[in-house]
Amino acid sequence: MRKFKYISLSLSHHLPFSVLSVSIGLVFAGILNFLVEILEIEDSFKYFEELFHIFHPIHILFSALATTAMFWKHEKKFLKAFIIGIIGSIGICGISDIFMPYISGFLLGAKMKLHICIIQHPQIIIPFLLLGVFIGYVAPETLEKSEGVIFSHSLHVFISAVASIFYLISFGLTEWLHQIGAVLIYMILAVIIPCCTSDIIFPLFFISNKSKYEHFH
Repeated sequence: MRKFKYISLSLSHHLPFSVLSVSIGLVFAGILNFLVEILEIEDSFKYFEELFHIFHPIHILFSALATTAMFWKHEKKFLKAFIIGIIGSIGICGISDIFMPYISGFLLGAKMKLHICIIQHPQIIIPFLLLGVFIGYVAPETLEKSEGVIFSHSLHVFISAVASIFYLISFGLTEWLHQIGAVLIYMILAVIIPCCTSDIIFPLFFISNKSKYEHFH
C-alpha cells in the first residue's frame, strides 16, 4: 500500500511537467509544420524524423543519467547500477519515444512504421547512453539538490515529449493537426508513465533496502 501511494504521488508530481511539455512540443511541431508548408518543402516529414533523431538520443542521455544516479545514490554496486542504467534508459525511452507513439498513431488510424533506433542506428544512441550512465555515477549528489531536481526533471520531460511527438508525426500520423486533442492526451500518457518509471520507480525496485521511500525525489 505504501509503495502504491508513493507511485501515485510521483505520477501526480510529474503530471504538470508532462502537460506543459507536451503542449510546448505541439507548438514547436506546429510552427515547423507551418514553415514547411509556407516554404513548400517537399518530403517535409524527413525534417521531423531528423529532429526525432536528435531528441531521442538526448532523452536516453537524461534517462540513463537519472536512473543510474537514483540507484547509485542508495546502493554502490557498480555493475548493478550500470545494468539498471542501461535497461532503464534504453527500454523505457523506447516505450516512451517509440512504442507508445506507434500505438497511438495506430489507434488514431495511421499506418505507422516501427523504427527502433538502438537497432537501426546504434552509433547514434550508444555515446549518449554511456555518457548518461557515467554522469549518473559521478554526480548523484548534484542532481539531488532541489534546483537540480526541478531542472533535470523538467528538461527530461520536455525532451521526452518532443521526441514522442516527432516520432508520431515522422513515422505515420501525417494529418496530426486534425486530431491534435487526441494527440495531446496520448502524448501525455507516453511521457508521464515511462519518465516517472525510468527516473524513480524502476531503480526503486532493485535497491536492496526498500523501506525508506521518502528518500526518493
